[in-house]
Amino acid sequence: MHNNNQGYPSSLSAWTTVTILMIAYVLSFIDRQILNLLVEPIRRDLVISDTQMSLLMGLSFALFYTICGIPLGRLADTRNRRGLIAIGVLFWSAATAACGMAKLYWQFLICRIGVGVGEAALSPAAYSLIADSFPPERRATAISVYSMGVYLGSGIAFLLGGLVIQFASAQGNVVLPVLGEVRPWQLIFLILGVAGVLFTLLMLAVREPARRGVGAGVAVPLAEVGRYIRSNRRTVLCHNFGFAGLAFAGYGSAAWIPTFFIRTYGWDAGQVGVIYGSIVALCGCLGIVFGGRLADWLAKQGRRDANMRVGLYAAIGALPCVLLFPLMDSALWACVLLVPAVFCLSMPFGVAPAAIQEIMPNAMRGQASALYLFVITLIGLGIGPTAVALVTDFVFADDNALRYSLLIVTALAVLSSIILLARGLAPYRDSVERLQQWSAQPPQSGSLQAEPA
Repeated sequence: MHNNNQGYPSSLSAWTTVTILMIAYVLSFIDRQILNLLVEPIRRDLVISDTQMSLLMGLSFALFYTICGIPLGRLADTRNRRGLIAIGVLFWSAATAACGMAKLYWQFLICRIGVGVGEAALSPAAYSLIADSFPPERRATAISVYSMGVYLGSGIAFLLGGLVIQFASAQGNVVLPVLGEVRPWQLIFLILGVAGVLFTLLMLAVREPARRGVGAGVAVPLAEVGRYIRSNRRTVLCHNFGFAGLAFAGYGSAAWIPTFFIRTYGWDAGQVGVIYGSIVALCGCLGIVFGGRLADWLAKQGRRDANMRVGLYAAIGALPCVLLFPLMDSALWACVLLVPAVFCLSMPFGVAPAAIQEIMPNAMRGQASALYLFVITLIGLGIGPTAVALVTDFVFADDNALRYSLLIVTALAVLSSIILLARGLAPYRDSVERLQQWSAQPPQSGSLQAEPA
């Protein structure tokens, strides 16, 4: 087959790897996002405020996810990536199950930190594994299929949350062996934890591919990684912060859209979970795969900036949707406009990590991916949901003005992404070309440093 001729794993082996890693990503996003629809029962049982709940939903997870991502990304560049992921899944699954047994707020907070630490091991290693399993012209599609896990996981989390709320109102508490009586929201954390532990057996089917490209398998000093990133700083800044704007819009809106439907249109949480969860799962998956296919097609047409360009197109497509959906008089029309909004906002999140693989030497890919995840997670998940809440509370001082907060915050974030991604196209092309020249003729000194961009 085509990829065998270039020394890559067989198509079957490569796509098996992508599928298993995608399932891991689905599990991670269910664990991460399930809290968005379980706010009321958790607040009631732990006797906590909205602010304390928001720390469980965002910052406690995002802060430790991002901090631990950098050293774990460095491990992904030099150690066995399959083993690193398996340990991470076990760790976050145990922490998720522990969330279901937490009786006090501080216990829940520590468990959520544990989920963030474990999940930090997944994506840098996964991006590196996929990049070494596919030739460059097929990489964006492969990473986009892996990244479908974001939207499948988020959609399933909303669906599960909605079903749990419906189940709770009908059934009440459940009695389990050993643990005794548990609330429905606790049961879901316990089930997710067990599912994650069982999943680690699937990791045995993942083959560790040979590392390839500039600096493959070499432990590069941190100082040199820093020099390389600084020498490509225009590319890295426009890429990381351009895509972070879209993550800010995506996470910020996703955290509050269920509440927006409840406050604006009088829906109940179960209804929101099922309908919005279905839109996120279906349109998010279609959008992210379309983005990857479009990037690979553009690359075949000779576009060296294909991955960045798809991000720009997605931001331009999303802008009118995020401006209009919060203003609709009917829930039906809001849902209709959410379809293209979710589709466009999902398009970039396969091509964004694929873009990093194209501009970084092999020995720096995990670390560069971890830096990217640091920026988009801290800005997107760490700040996005809080930004919407701050505008509602302090600009409008009215819970019913949530629709205007969503409009203002998401529109400004998407607009900033359009500007940054457009400015980053030329520097990105320069970075791609420079790395390809090194691949053909590595410097005698072995240095990976670039000329200043």
